[in-house]
Amino acid sequence: MTEMMRAVGLTKYLPIERVDSLMDVAVEKPAAPIGRDILVKVKAISVNPVDTKQRSPKDKVETTPRILGWDASGIVDAVGQGCTLFQPGDRVYYAGSITRQGSNSEYQLVDERIVARMPESLDFAEAAALSLTAITAWEALHDRMHVAKNPAENAGKTILIVGAAGGVGSIALQLAKLAGLSVIGTASRADSREWSLKNGADHVINHHEPWTPQLAAIGLRYVDYILCTNATTAHFMSMVEAIAPLGAICSIVDTTDPVPLHLLKSKSASFVWEFMFTRAMFETADMIEQHRLLSEVAQLVDEGALRTTMTERLSPINSANLRSAHAKLESGSMIGKLVIEKWE
Repeated sequence: MTEMMRAVGLTKYLPIERVDSLMDVAVEKPAAPIGRDILVKVKAISVNPVDTKQRSPKDKVETTPRILGWDASGIVDAVGQGCTLFQPGDRVYYAGSITRQGSNSEYQLVDERIVARMPESLDFAEAAALSLTAITAWEALHDRMHVAKNPAENAGKTILIVGAAGGVGSIALQLAKLAGLSVIGTASRADSREWSLKNGADHVINHHEPWTPQLAAIGLRYVDYILCTNATTAHFMSMVEAIAPLGAICSIVDTTDPVPLHLLKSKSASFVWEFMFTRAMFETADMIEQHRLLSEVAQLVDEGALRTTMTERLSPINSANLRSAHAKLESGSMIGKLVIEKWE
């Protein structure tokens, strides 16, 4: 007899105001894991812009419910025969793969190489807030822009984080500060400015106003690194002006129109992309690096060097709460991370 599980899924891609944009569904529980897959009993999930982008209206119909969700924490229920990192009962957190069914379900199969034991000092909701954004921020800083982790190597260097109060920005501020960088965040509201300062920004500027005079006011002509987490196209010319010669810009947001990359040539400045799903999507040779970095993040959290960026907690996990979460993300007013916990 087929065993079923609860999930939140979609068959049509609709505006979030529609009650059928995300629905409570019963779907078949995943089969026993094989290879390096583990089966996780999901305890908490978080939402990210990728969720709303994947759900956004389009002319497509799914024959079986599609399960979204790329932030989760839970308990390992079973492991495949090739697993070496986990065993049943381990408490884990992860961000999954965009090419597989997501975490908005009671059970989920995920490759152990992109999973880590969650911080012991956090509960499931607090841990679920961290995985996708921590991977993104870590890879952007250390893998894409090659920021050294040793603070001594970054003496006198500066980073500008565009959209500092968002999910990725909130953890990127902390990681950049740990690396010894002087950190400038951008925020346009009083509450987002306060949140940015709380998470490690030395200065905050308004990204809706010209950057150059604001940077000059804090004694800077250029910054060595820029991490763009919001509106790449809209901010591109400001980034060209602000980046230092030989500097590096990393963006996690698609461009809406072609951008004039040639304007960076005279500064020999680099522009790189960060997409945290790349390793899992292509099963790259270094795929296990996501396990390693999440393990290091968990250790830093337990040592008190990093903290969760959860700002709101909902319960239980169901379609109504997920629709509310998507609507809040789409409103552009989200600070930190919103988490939904418990299947009740």
